Amino acid sequence: MKSEYTIALVGASGAVGQKVIEGLEAVNFQIKNLRPLASKRSAGKSITFKGQEIVIEELVESSFDNVDIAIFSAGGSVSKKFAPIAARAGAVVIDNTSAFRMDPDVPLVVPEVNEHALKHHNGIIANPNCSTIQMMVALEPIRQAFGLKRIIVSTYQAVSGAGLQAVKELEDQTKAYLNGEDLVANILPSSSDKKHYPIAFNALPQIDLFDQDGYTFEEWKMINESKKILEDPTLSVAATCVRIPVASGHSESVYIELEKAGITVKEIQQVLSNAPGVILQDDPSQQVYPTALTSIGKTETFVGRIRKDLDVETGFHMWIVSDNLLKGAASNSIQIAESLIKLDLVHGAN
Repeated sequence: MKSEYTIALVGASGAVGQKVIEGLEAVNFQIKNLRPLASKRSAGKSITFKGQEIVIEELVESSFDNVDIAIFSAGGSVSKKFAPIAARAGAVVIDNTSAFRMDPDVPLVVPEVNEHALKHHNGIIANPNCSTIQMMVALEPIRQAFGLKRIIVSTYQAVSGAGLQAVKELEDQTKAYLNGEDLVANILPSSSDKKHYPIAFNALPQIDLFDQDGYTFEEWKMINESKKILEDPTLSVAATCVRIPVASGHSESVYIELEKAGITVKEIQQVLSNAPGVILQDDPSQQVYPTALTSIGKTETFVGRIRKDLDVETGFHMWIVSDNLLKGAASNSIQIAESLIKLDLVHGAN
């Protein structure tokens, strides 16, 4: 096992990239060099890492020479082009985009759930969708204890999931609304779609483009990624993904059906109270439950409002919240890096 590592960060100037930089300052392994990479437009700017100013380099094919781990957060097209190049250069790639998530040869990993899948990587590891990650962290302990046969999830997703420009647009629209001015929308629900709608004081039942059967790509991600991570293609999963005017922190209303009957709310609470990466906040009598605002800046997944379904014996409802830029992206990537090193799965660079 190496004693120190060189890390490349693709997309260092973006929202997730900035959170990755912050998280790398607290990792439990020694970083010899941090190599921030971005497009030509952002190259030459600086980031601060452990008190030092580091100049962002332009991403080119030779950027991964002598790199041990490369974390990608710059969009699917960039990952598709450069991730294989990085892997061939000897780096282990942790990709935050959807480019490789459903590739059968690429592990899709949430360390609390399926760390073992890392052992089968071929140079590239996919970080799941932000809304999928937090749901998997909460549901896997329940599945292990009681079995799981069905998931129905409705998400309440923060604007930061669409990038820093979307957050700026939310701020501008909020000011305009309060001043009685027209709301200008250029980004949401999807920047590449035909129409755009204001997000301020609104809720948009579309995240990403629409695909087959009336589902959006975001909804298909949650459906297919859940089955892959849990290694259960027979699992029934349905999703409705909604964007709301919250800057950061994704919330989810999740309904599940267990395989075992006779399970109580208290038993589920007990399982979650001991689960890695989960914080149980569930006391309705005292109005204790997770909120998006209180999840910001935290790497855990918060669970509350656990209650039994009134009609289905094995059915339960719950509320799951997490910081989408941290556990939903940056911190999960860093956890993957830590797991790779712990399992001695990083060997490439000299």
